Amino acid sequence: MGVMDPVDCYRAVSARDARFDGVFYTAVRTTGIYCRPSCPAMTPREANVGFYRSAAAAERAGFRACRRCRPDSTPGSPEWNVRADVVARAVRLIGDGVVEREGVSGLAGRLGYSERQVNRLVTAELGAGPQAIARSNRARTARLLLETTAMRAADVAFAAGYGSVRQFNDSIRESFGLTPRELRARSRRSTHDGAGRIRLELAVRPPFHGAGLLEWLAPRAIEGVEAVGERTYARILNLPHGVGAVELELHGDHVTADLELTDLRDLATAVHRCRRLLDLDADPVAIDEALSTDPLLADLVHEVPGIRLPGQVDGFEMVLRAIVGQQVSVAGARTILGRIARSRGTEVDLALARRHGLTHAFATAESVAEAAPEEFAMPRGRAAAILAVAHAIAAGELDLDPGADRERAREQLLAIRGIGPWTADYVRMRALGDPDVLLDTDLVLRRVLAREGLDRARTDRWRPWRSYASLHLWRTA
Repeated sequence: MGVMDPVDCYRAVSARDARFDGVFYTAVRTTGIYCRPSCPAMTPREANVGFYRSAAAAERAGFRACRRCRPDSTPGSPEWNVRADVVARAVRLIGDGVVEREGVSGLAGRLGYSERQVNRLVTAELGAGPQAIARSNRARTARLLLETTAMRAADVAFAAGYGSVRQFNDSIRESFGLTPRELRARSRRSTHDGAGRIRLELAVRPPFHGAGLLEWLAPRAIEGVEAVGERTYARILNLPHGVGAVELELHGDHVTADLELTDLRDLATAVHRCRRLLDLDADPVAIDEALSTDPLLADLVHEVPGIRLPGQVDGFEMVLRAIVGQQVSVAGARTILGRIARSRGTEVDLALARRHGLTHAFATAESVAEAAPEEFAMPRGRAAAILAVAHAIAAGELDLDPGADRERAREQLLAIRGIGPWTADYVRMRALGDPDVLLDTDLVLRRVLAREGLDRARTDRWRPWRSYASLHLWRTA
C-alpha cells in the first residue's frame, strides 16, 4: 500500500477487513484512539477519522491504542518484506531491535546512509522516524511483559529497554491510556512460568498453511538444535544478549509461542525472528489471487491456500545449510550440520530445550571462522566456502541480517569460490526473505518447468511472488 487513499482505507474499515490489519491504522479524532481496520467497535463517521502508516505515527499525533481491538498486536505490514529499498530494510532492522542495541547511528551505518537521510526517508514514508518506531515497539514489548509475566514493573522497564522507571511509566500511559499497574490488572492472560519464561500468541493473516511449514522443516531439522512435532516446531536461538529456546505451536489462525530466554531484553528480537521464520507477515490473499491467474498454478493454490515461505532465525546458519546441501541428500546435510552444531555451537541447558531434547545453539560465524578445514569432513572446496563465508560475516564484510541489501548480498556470495547461483538465490529466498526468487537452476524445478513447457516470459507473470510459485511447483514434484 505505497500511497494511502483515504477512500480505500475507509472502505476497508467499513468492511472490517482484517487483511489490512498492520498495513494502516485508523485514528478517531473524537475519541483520541487509534484502531486496526477490523476493530469490532461501531464504525466512526468518515469525517472523524484519519489514517496512519504506522502505530508510531498515530501515537506521535497524540492517539492511544484501542483497548478493544489492540492495534499494537497486529501482524506487520507485508509491504516491508516485498520491498527491497532503504525504508523497507530499515523497518526490518528496527523490528529486529537494531535501534535498541545500536541507536539510529548504528541503523544508518548498516544501511550505508547518514542518520539525517535515514530519519528523513523513514519519516516521509511512515510518519515517524526510526527512534519513534523503536519507542512504539518498546511500549508493545513492555505491555506484553506486563500481561504475560509476574515480573516487577522495574524489571519490565529494564527488559523492554527503557532507561528509567519514570520513562517507562510515562510511555505506557501515553501509548495505552493506563498505568503499568492498571494494564496488568486488566490482563487475564498471565501465563508466567518462572524467570525468563513467556507464553504469547503471534498474530497471523489467514489462510495459513502451517502444515506445509512443518512438512518442510521436519526433514531438515538439525539434531540437538531443532525438533518438529505433529503441530509444533522447537529450537534454540542465538540472540543478541544470550540464548533462548522457543516452542511454536501452529494453528489455523494464530501461532502460540512458548519462550525461555536467558535475557528478557531479547524478547522483541526473538518474536520478530520467529515471525520471519514462519513468514507470518505475508499477505496470503494477495499472493494466492495473483498466482491463481495462471492456469498451471490455479489448482495448486486452491489445494494449498495460504502457503508460506520458510524463513530463518539466523542468516549464517541458512547459508551453511545451502552450502552443505549443494551435493548431498537432505539427510546427509542434516548429519553434517548436526556435527558442526555440536563441535562449534554453544551447549545450552534450558528447561524448555530439555523438553524437546535440544542441547546446542547453532554455531556462530565467529566460532566457525576459527575452525580448520579438515574439521568439516567434507570436500575441501565446500569447507573452504564455509570458512570464507564465516570470515566475511565475522569481519562485517557480508551482511545477511534482515535489512541486508539483497542484490549486494547475492553478488558478494557469488564472489566466494564454491558458491554458485543456486546457493546465492536459495540464501536470498530463505535467509533474506525475498518473495520473488525463481530457482530456475534447481534441478527439480527445471524438470517441472520443462515438463510444463514454461519459459522465462511465462514465469515473469508470477512476479513479485515467484518464491511462492516455486514452493507450489516443488510440492508437485
